[in-house]
Formats: sequence, C-alpha cells, structure tokens
Amino acid sequence: MNLASILDGHPDGAVALTSRGASTTYGELRAQVEALRGALGDAGVATGDRVALVCANNRTFVLGYLAALGAGAVAVPLNPGSPAAELTRELAAVGVRAAVVGPVGARAFAEVDRAAVPTLATVIAPPGAGLEGALDLDELLEGEPAPMVERAPDDLAVLIFTAGTAGHPKAACLTHGNLLANIEQVQQVPGRALSPDDVSYGVLPMFHIFGLNVVLGMTLAAGARLVLAERFDPASAAAAIRSEGVTVLAGAPPMWVAWASMPDLPADTFAGVRLAASGASRLPVEAARTIQERFGLTIAEGYGLTEASPVVTSSVGADVRLGSVGRPVPGVRVRLVDADGEDALLGDAGEIWVQGPNVFPGYWEDEEATAAALTPDGWLRTGDMAVADEDGYLYLVDRAKDLIIVSGFNVYPAEVEEALIEHPGIQAAGVVGVPHPYSGEAVKAFVVAAPGVELDEDEVIAHTATRLAGYKCPTAVEIVDELPHGLGGKVLRRSLR
Repeated sequence: MNLASILDGHPDGAVALTSRGASTTYGELRAQVEALRGALGDAGVATGDRVALVCANNRTFVLGYLAALGAGAVAVPLNPGSPAAELTRELAAVGVRAAVVGPVGARAFAEVDRAAVPTLATVIAPPGAGLEGALDLDELLEGEPAPMVERAPDDLAVLIFTAGTAGHPKAACLTHGNLLANIEQVQQVPGRALSPDDVSYGVLPMFHIFGLNVVLGMTLAAGARLVLAERFDPASAAAAIRSEGVTVLAGAPPMWVAWASMPDLPADTFAGVRLAASGASRLPVEAARTIQERFGLTIAEGYGLTEASPVVTSSVGADVRLGSVGRPVPGVRVRLVDADGEDALLGDAGEIWVQGPNVFPGYWEDEEATAAALTPDGWLRTGDMAVADEDGYLYLVDRAKDLIIVSGFNVYPAEVEEALIEHPGIQAAGVVGVPHPYSGEAVKAFVVAAPGVELDEDEVIAHTATRLAGYKCPTAVEIVDELPHGLGGKVLRRSLR
C-alpha cells in the first residue's frame, strides 16, 4: 500500500487540479508525480527520508507531497509564511533531507541557517521561485519516471508540526494507514462521500491537517476536481465558488464569519454547494445562523485534531444542531472521561478520548510527549472538554490545556513566551488567548520590562514576527509591573485572562 495510490484508477482525461487558472488532468498529474519521484531518487532521497514542503496551495505542493509519499519518503508540510528562524528549527528538528519550495516560501527559505540543517542536501523549486542552487522543478518533470515504493500501514507518511495535546510544538507522526483510514471513515458518513462529479474548493492551508487530508486527500481519492486557492479573500473566493461550480466547501470558522459579515454578497453565491463543513475551531452560532438564513446553506460542523488524522466527529448526514460538532464518524470510538478517569455522566463535561485506526502512533522522537497523549491501550487524550446529549451529539465546552486557536491554527503560549523572552528588554512574559470576532481567538502578551528599559508595543510585536509565524504573534501587548505566579513559580495564565 501507499497513500500516494489515491491517484490511481481515475480516468486520464478527468481534471484533478485547477491551480493558478490552469488545469491538470489525472493522467498528467500521475505522469508528473512519477517523474518527480524519479528525481527524488536520483537526488539520493531514500525510504524514510524526510522531504519538506514549503509551498502555498498550488500544483507544486501537490506534486511534492505525492512524489515524496510515492518515493517512500516522509512528507513534512511547513507553513510557507513562517520566518526563516521558525523554518530552520522545524527543518532541523526532523532532519530534512530534501525540500520542495514554492514562490511564497522562497524568501524565508533563502534565509534558513543551512549550517543548522546539515541533512538538507537537495532543494527543488519552480523557475519563478528565484532560489539560488535549487533544482528546476519544470525540468525534473520531464525526467524518467520511477515506480511507487510499497509501504506498510504502520510506516510513517507525514510529519505535521502541532502544539500537541500539551507542551511545545512538536511533530506528530501520521502513518499511511492513519491517513487512509480517516479518508475511508469520512467517506462512509452518510451524505459526506465525494464522487468524481464533485468540485472541492481548496483554500484551507495544506500544511494544516484539515486541508491536507480532508480536502486534498479526500478529493483525489474520490477522483473529484480540486480548485486550489493560495490565500483567502472573501470576495474573490465567492466569485470562484460560483464560476468553478464548487459543490464541496470546507473551511475554518473565520471563512464563514467573513462571508456572514458581507451584506452585499448575492443570495445565490453558494447555490451549487451541496456540502458545507466547518472545523479546526468552534464555529460561532450566529455566523452559522446567518449563512443559513441569507444563503440557504447549512454548515455541518465537525471536530478533529492532527493526532487523529484529523476527523473525529461530523454533523454531515445528520440533523445539524447549532453549537454541536456532531457524532463520531464510522470506525472512530469516543469517550468522555471525568477527572477520576471514569466515563462522565450524561450531561456532564468530560475530556474527549479517541480510539481508532486513524489515531497517530506518537510524536517524532519524543517518548515523554507520546506517553502523555496516548494511554497504554491506545486512547488519545485530546485535552478538549465536551458534553454529550442523549443522541450522542458532542458540544465542546472548554479545553483542558492552555492552547490558543487562531483561525483554526494551534498556538502554544510557551512558544510565544520563549520568543518574547529573547527580547533583551523583556524580563518576563505571559501569553493567553483572548476572544476575537474574526479569528476566534487572538494572542495577547503580558510583559515585564527589564530594569531601566522602556518597551514599545509595536516593537515587541515586530520582534516576535522575526521568530514566529504571523498567526502566533501577539496582536496586543500589555506592559505590567509583575506577572501572577503560583506556588510552583509558574505563570498563572488563568489570572491573566
């Protein structure tokens, strides 16, 4: 088996991708992937080697992803908007052997500290990326094809950096079996299955598991067409959805909130959409209600996380209940566990535990974090709290962790605090999530200035932007005389909130 085999069996002439206005058929995509697979082998990429993908949502990403998998390597999707310092840390953390870089990520990638990533030997980029020393992607696509490498279900396919269920960002290990299992599980949800006649809109970033497996993976597995968008602009996205005949529309809450707040958007904007889904963070009930009333489109909310590949629950094919993330998808088992480790009583909050073939085997070279996330019998402790009604619908109520979710992306406070402390004028820092009308949550920092230093809020924010991706940076900084601490000396984030 191999996850890259999702390309197989579809008609050569059927359109697989529309990217930057150009279409690629399944026959063309298979041939290009086979050639890039051969180029990776020629460059010395072997089974199990890590291949980074530093690309926006376009054909370059799809080619790099499928070629890496098919070559038996491990794909490592990274945020192309990350600054060089963050890319350097992530590339080094997993010992990347090769990288496929697109124009969006090229500037930061060019500034990566290559001495800190001694394993990185090969860089591939399209001609327009402007990366000195990179192999030309277009030329490689004319090379000799290579056969697909057979992999076992437990073999590693993808490493995705995530804040995890606790601690600092780390790389979650997802196997070929994990990712294929979740595609099959979601396809079994009544009313959720994609067909070759469907057209999906791919604006969710593919370095995020939602965009990677739910949008890209499911669409290609079904033989449907994927319209790729490199960034989200509400007006242009609405126009593309109409003109491209999009039938399947998945997104994070900020996307739906943006459309709900556009009073001039035509009522028939989503007339062709048969399936609308929201995930990655909680969808505001008012936004869902507005979309339903103005456009006649019912959004089915779901719940998932990177460590579950990602889908755990879905409202698709069921009675959509506003505020609920639905019920477990077929093949996924869910428990709500109380503080004593027992199943929570009906109506009481409990931590969501998940078990199934989609649940990851652990974090990359981090036994301690893996043991904290997985029970000995394979249950994933998510850290998310929910209640269930008598029909089995889940309602998220809280998180048992300090994780901040900005536009569906995980931000762990400790990582931001470490970046803040690197500022020579900051003596101490504490970070929390605060409500935000568009992104759900935003990052707010509380900082204590070093003696004799006058801090400027904008300068502090600019400092973090050189070290962290934009969504992780504080949008507000409050300068305080001291931070609240507990008896053990840790910052009391609940008091900062």
